[in-house]
Amino acid sequence: MIELVTTVESIEQAEKLLPMVDTIVFGEETFGLRLPCSFTHNEQKELVALAHAAGKKAMVAVNGIMHPEKMKQVTAYLAFLNEIHVDKITLGDPGIIYEMHQQPDLALPFVYDGETLVTNARQINFWGHKGAEGAVLAREVPFQEMKKIAPQLDIPVEVLVYGATCIHQSKRPLLENYYHFTQQEEKSEKARGLFLAEPQDKNSHYSIFEDTHGTHIFANKDLCLINQLEELVENGFTTWKLDGIFSPGDHFVEITKLFDQARQDILAKNWKEEKAHSFFEKITKLHPKGRELTTGFYSLDPDDIK
Repeated sequence: MIELVTTVESIEQAEKLLPMVDTIVFGEETFGLRLPCSFTHNEQKELVALAHAAGKKAMVAVNGIMHPEKMKQVTAYLAFLNEIHVDKITLGDPGIIYEMHQQPDLALPFVYDGETLVTNARQINFWGHKGAEGAVLAREVPFQEMKKIAPQLDIPVEVLVYGATCIHQSKRPLLENYYHFTQQEEKSEKARGLFLAEPQDKNSHYSIFEDTHGTHIFANKDLCLINQLEELVENGFTTWKLDGIFSPGDHFVEITKLFDQARQDILAKNWKEEKAHSFFEKITKLHPKGRELTTGFYSLDPDDIK
């Protein structure tokens, strides 16, 4: 089985995605990192009901770093997620695991999402022994390292096959501080579409925004592994994540449809190199203008990564 996991930006988009995917990911900005949309409690309840009605799973992002002010709120949120019968959560802060151990009635199945920290089998298995039913592999792990990790894993790992990659997060409000220093009255939320560019490369595009978790900066290019899917499956990486934070609306639905078709073809042993290239071209046309696609660290020699 190949599991397809996608973010959702609205109830309407979720309805379109659910026939194609196995798990939808959503949440609210207070506790979840870098989501396409922050949903109200009523909307989260509706999304869970929609997923279950379609025979699919609902996973909620609780993967922020819970500083003291947020840790005080997280137990009430876990109670709410239990009440609406969420299937699982993603988390990266061990404090949440501690809270669930202390209060078993709050416990939920969880996937460990420690961002750049999840780079080796020993660490993944450690969290598996602490109760994680899966882990999110860091996007900086090249395929040659992934092949070595695969035989050692006790739990499945999620691999990002499409979407943006965060390369820096700071609790500090860097944009707000800059605006104050330059005496500008500007907003810094994601809707502004702000980005950084290198002086020597006018085409560089490092998206940046702020929220209650701080400042987030994304890689110059977004990830697309449509040409690498078959070798991922051959090496046991069968949980694929598509992140639509910068890929909105029906275009993201159409991109997801291509990945769903790809997995069907792979399982039917009908996946061809020329079809993969064709799908990549289609994804490129659907991908937001001004954002390029790359394979990221995937094909790099591990010795070249410092």
